[in-house]
Amino acid sequence: MKRRREAMEKGESEIRLATEEILLVFNNEEKENISTSVLLCVSKQILHFLDKMGPTLFVLRQDIHQNIERIEKLHEKDMSRFTNLVEIIKKESDEGTTRKSNSCTRALIWLTRSISFTVALLETLTKCPQLTLEETVEEAYKNTLKPWHGWISSAAYKVALKLIPEKESFISLLLGKCQEFEDLKGDIQNLVSIIQTLLDETNSLLVKHRLENLKST
Repeated sequence: MKRRREAMEKGESEIRLATEEILLVFNNEEKENISTSVLLCVSKQILHFLDKMGPTLFVLRQDIHQNIERIEKLHEKDMSRFTNLVEIIKKESDEGTTRKSNSCTRALIWLTRSISFTVALLETLTKCPQLTLEETVEEAYKNTLKPWHGWISSAAYKVALKLIPEKESFISLLLGKCQEFEDLKGDIQNLVSIIQTLLDETNSLLVKHRLENLKST
């Protein structure tokens, strides 16, 4: 928190700070397999970003938080073994628990989808400036999370859309000190390019284990 506050005081945007935090972890991890620490770091940065919307998307934020905790708990039990996501899925595949509601594999799946949603939100924010923030969120949701949600989850998101703040207020919370929107767009592009690598690798892993089509209620 201290580092984040100091960086903001220097004029860095929330997006640029998130990029730096992710790269710090990414550069210290093995490259052969998908790092558990990198996924957790990206998920925490995404959560911090979504917190800027206030009470909006509470269901999604709570879901991300719970999934982070579930994977962290297993990771901390044996950090040398569960240093990458492959080992987590392998463990639960061997136990036959990958599809259980409290599995780390399911947590991994939903964190990946939540990250995809946030990436889509950020990209739409920069590419479609004519849209309101509510329309931006709705577009991102439609293309990422909605296909995997049952009617209960979909109904919760319809309620959440009514609490979306004004776009100008939201962007002002993301902007760095004396930063212009064009600078923020550049920061967003850098962040998305880094996160997209993680998403591509994680989605390939899920497809390999035939887990990509898991739905919620």
